[in-house]
This record gives sequence, C-alpha cells and structure tokens, in this order.
Amino acid sequence: MKPFGYERATDPQAAATLVADSTEAVYLAGGTNLVDLMKLGVTEPALLVDITGLPYDTVEHRPDGGVLIGALVPGSRLAGDLGIRERFPALAEALLSGASGQLRTVATTGGNLLQRTRCVYFQDVTKPCNKRRPETGCSAVQGLHRDLAVLGTSDFCVAGHPSDMAVAMAALDAVVHLRRVNGSPRTVPLNDFYLLPGDTPHRETVLQPGDLITGVELPPPPRAPP
Repeated sequence: MKPFGYERATDPQAAATLVADSTEAVYLAGGTNLVDLMKLGVTEPALLVDITGLPYDTVEHRPDGGVLIGALVPGSRLAGDLGIRERFPALAEALLSGASGQLRTVATTGGNLLQRTRCVYFQDVTKPCNKRRPETGCSAVQGLHRDLAVLGTSDFCVAGHPSDMAVAMAALDAVVHLRRVNGSPRTVPLNDFYLLPGDTPHRETVLQPGDLITGVELPPPPRAPP
C-alpha cells in the first residue's frame, strides 16, 4: 500500500477544503470499500480526510412520514431502526441482504452509495480498465462479464454498481443531500446522482471536487388504498 497522510476533520468546511484542494485527497468514513481498494493498489490517495466526527449520524423521522438519514449512519443502525422497518421495509431488507453484520456495523450510508464496482478487472491493476485508468480499454467486454451490468452499459465499460441499498433507495425516490465546498447546500434525486458510463466510465456520479454527502432523504411512503 502506498504511504498516505491522515487528517481528522473538525468541521465540514475544513474537510471540504482539504479534499477540494487536492486531486489526491479523499473522504474517509467507514472505509470498508476504500481501504480494500487501497490494499489492491486500485486507488492510491495521498491524503485521507476522516469525517467520522462530523454531525451527520442521525436518523430524523419527519412528521409527514418521511425521513432524513445522515450520511454517517451505519447500515446496522439504519436496518434496525423501527421507523425504517415499519415504513420502508424494502430498505431494511436491502441493507440486511447486502453485507455481513460486521460490515454493516462500520459501513456508512454515504459510503454505501459511493461503493466502487466489484468487477474483477477493475480490481486487478494488471488488466486494462477504463474505469480505473481512462482510455486503456475494458477487459470485461470480451472477458468474464456474466455477473456485470446488462442495461446502461457502453463499449467502454460493462461494470455494475454493487449497492443493494442504492437500488432500494432509488425505488423509494430518495434525494441525496450535498454540501458544496463553498458551504451551500445542494440536493440531487438519487436517480440523477449516478452517471452512465458512456465514454467516461471513470466519472461515476455528479459529485464535484469537495462535495460532501450529508444525508439521504426519503419522502413519505404512499398510503395504502382504503
């Protein structure tokens, strides 16, 4: 693993500034996916900015039945939340089916949305991969792709997204809450958050440098007909 620096952010602005000022700085929360990729040499950040101390770790149930889930809420707490289990059972089931109990205890809601693909060629630095290194080719197109994407692919990439939670949230019309580097808020419907690979598969989301996911909002579930 390449040596890296570490900073523990004390406030959102400090975190955003550190990441926006360097193309080699990344946010660190649970780290369950990031650290694995660092060990494989897939990603080699020069600086990890620890955001686990920021105030985004609550589940706020709204009077209208909606909910705002903090980006740092771990999967285990979200899956076990009574309000989530009662009003959004699909989300709870997706979380419980998507990882082991140990991972759910550490992995965060924001990090879950930003997981990288499990494509074996993406994780193997000896193989060409447009997502890992643009314009080198896609080994999966003519290689092992049985478990990869069927829809939304391109000649440049056929990798799928690994998050079960994201699928459930998209079906529930989730909205991602962001904090821009200048401190202004921004909201993006989850269905518009991810980018299709096209000819730039290394760009996976609409996030701009320094953007920080602060939470995910779910609107009230529809009422059953009488």
